[in-house]
Amino acid sequence: MKISREIKTAILVIASMLLFIWGYSFLKGRDLLSNNNTFYVKYSNVDGLIPSSPVTINGLIVGKVRSIELDATWNSLVEIQINSDYKITKGSVAELYSPGPIGGKQIAVIPNGKSSELLPSGDFLVPSIKLGLTEVVSNEIKPIKDKLNDVLGNANTMLVSINEVMDAETKVNLKKSIENLNAVLIELRQAETSVNNMLLENKTKINSTISNLEKTSGNFSKISDSISKANLNQVVKNLEKTLATVDKLLVDMQSGKGTLGKLAKDETLYTNFTQTSKELELLLQDVRLNPTRYVNVSLFGKKNKPYVAPVSDSLRVKQ
Repeated sequence: MKISREIKTAILVIASMLLFIWGYSFLKGRDLLSNNNTFYVKYSNVDGLIPSSPVTINGLIVGKVRSIELDATWNSLVEIQINSDYKITKGSVAELYSPGPIGGKQIAVIPNGKSSELLPSGDFLVPSIKLGLTEVVSNEIKPIKDKLNDVLGNANTMLVSINEVMDAETKVNLKKSIENLNAVLIELRQAETSVNNMLLENKTKINSTISNLEKTSGNFSKISDSISKANLNQVVKNLEKTLATVDKLLVDMQSGKGTLGKLAKDETLYTNFTQTSKELELLLQDVRLNPTRYVNVSLFGKKNKPYVAPVSDSLRVKQ
């Protein structure tokens, strides 16, 4: 059977119209050849989200955004289509997010794993908005910007105050101060050069002095070792014993015990000793004045003279 040219033309036109309708629906987010479930979600702001934006689950594209409309409360009502092969449970979240710093928005469906009840087609998902990198950076920069504005305002006020203070005379004085400071820095640099030259000239002496200090330190270390090795504890104990003995001796003397204590405390012994000393002095005086009375040598048998008590003279101690 031969098909006429008119029938071929009609079939081509109908196919073109069907292809156009399918392509238009596909671009609008409708896939006429696939079985999809329709869900809705409301957002307060869908900046960057457009129809045909992908809908993902764990990064896998499972549907598209079909349409975006404003409702009576000026919220954005988003209609999405998800392949019916993917079962969405009640309480699942539709999170609006930015896949990258540059580009539009997408919707990620986060299934509710705690529920096994399926969400029927035409029902609403739980809305959620995840801030993108741009929004996060903007929110972080905003307080910094405000603080920077305050700092710049304060800096501007300070500069105005400085300009008011910095009159012509003050500027001249400041210039002179800077010149004086420069001169001081030059002198310090010259002094530093002089000190360096002096150190270089006396390097040998300085090294010798340091060597002597090291030797002295070594000698002190040896003396310290000798002192530490000495039995100082025993010496201290012996000294404590000696001091205790001396202390006991002094206590005995104070209490009149022993020979030294009696000599120090017994007044009778002191009186007798004084009397004996005086008598010995008189005896020595008599021997000096009358020696023949005690030593009498006679070759012819001369009789001894009777004893006469000595008289007082200038050498006799007063009673």
